Amino acid sequence: MAREWFLIQVLLITSLIGFSQCAKIGVCYGRNADDLPTPDKVAQLIQLHSIKYVRIYDSNIDVLKAFANTGVELMIGVPNSDLLPFSQYQSNVDTWLKNSILPYYPATMITYITVGAEVTESPVNVSSLVVPAMVNVHNALKKVGLHKRIKVSSTHSLGILSRSFPPSAGAFNSSYAYFLKPMLEFLVENESPFMVDIYPYYAYRDSRKNVSLDYTLFSSTAPDVIDPNTGLVYTNMFDAQVDSIFYALMALNFKTLKLMVTESGWPNKGAISETAATPDNAQTYNTNLIRHVVNDSGTPAKPGEEIDTYIFSLFNENRKPGMASERNWGLFYPDQTSIYSLDWTGRGDVDISTGANITSSNGTWCVASANATEADLQNALNWACGPGNVDCSAIQPSQPCYQPDTTASHASFAFNSYFQMNGANDVACSFGGAAMKTTKDPSYDTCVYANSSKLSKMNSSTSEVQTGAAGMILRLSILELAGLVSLLSFGIVLDII
Repeated sequence: MAREWFLIQVLLITSLIGFSQCAKIGVCYGRNADDLPTPDKVAQLIQLHSIKYVRIYDSNIDVLKAFANTGVELMIGVPNSDLLPFSQYQSNVDTWLKNSILPYYPATMITYITVGAEVTESPVNVSSLVVPAMVNVHNALKKVGLHKRIKVSSTHSLGILSRSFPPSAGAFNSSYAYFLKPMLEFLVENESPFMVDIYPYYAYRDSRKNVSLDYTLFSSTAPDVIDPNTGLVYTNMFDAQVDSIFYALMALNFKTLKLMVTESGWPNKGAISETAATPDNAQTYNTNLIRHVVNDSGTPAKPGEEIDTYIFSLFNENRKPGMASERNWGLFYPDQTSIYSLDWTGRGDVDISTGANITSSNGTWCVASANATEADLQNALNWACGPGNVDCSAIQPSQPCYQPDTTASHASFAFNSYFQMNGANDVACSFGGAAMKTTKDPSYDTCVYANSSKLSKMNSSTSEVQTGAAGMILRLSILELAGLVSLLSFGIVLDII
């Protein structure tokens, strides 16, 4: 009976959290540059950093091929320049899907198609073409049975609003009503998200007297901003801008439409007048944004809301027009080294001076064993930086932990990162005997090894089930629960029966 009750508890917990997914963080892969690595190398870079979601702005065949069998989910795009033929004839879209998409799907995991990008910002008015083109793309997908697996939408700038402050006064520009209302109806009918690009940087750059830099960077020292209509307190510009979209949608009675942020980021360099465009500010913004998103913080108007967000952008793009900052939003140099480090997990902090992920200390680390062979270390290192989901950017060339350039040194950093990510659990410092625990801090120079006394929010959050019949509380961490569920699938149920 006790074992049966234990099983019931486990199944109850899985029913409560098993279907809940945290919001996704992706990255935008723009290619408006003449110095970028080949798509296959970019796909390797994406996998190296365990990035699972990528947005591209077209359906380039070389890119689609490069991401085949990587497990990375792609958002592809129909450029504004293609909206006219896509909106005119269904046959144009059918042919495009047949020749440019279907040969690479599902090996390349395409999950979204954006039809047009920020059309209200386009110098040529193509907004009237968007919805007909979206309908034709959806119909083409439906013919081949993919309309449920590949969602169709279009991206917008915040300029689609006539008002964005205070957030509760958010309203769409009435001059866009002729295409916006049918688009929103299409999105609801087909369960597609409303996509918007959110850039607090521009709000600060263009209105420094009224907008605090700390407020745009998610700083804990930022002054609170109170919406006078709702009394809701805003601690950062990102939430305020997102909520202005939510309120604009609610004003048109589209209250249940899911929102997705398809671009957000911060430039790492700018003109002399663009003083906030620095690597430190870019690192701070993107680090805090990732943490905000993956923790499902939501917004004041939508607390706990999962808002999938894509960081802009993977590389600097030297062919972009405009101010210097427009060409410098990248996370990586063309040689694939990091411009600054990011904690893609959103679980720890990043030391701005070193770029290293840091957590609280309990004096235990995991490093390479002196008895391990070079081959064993390399295999374990490859696993940690791949399926193990460790952010190995700090051991890339020119980064804080690259030197000494030895397999043992790099493996130690990766082993320890995995160990701390998984709650400093003994099992997480095994690697087939290639690793060992130590109480001596292996940090050196500017290379800081993380250590933690407890699991990060995702790993340390405990599930409690109070059982009236048994009168006890079962406490399970997410990792422990995952293990139990795996065990169940291997026969505990059969054993009980």
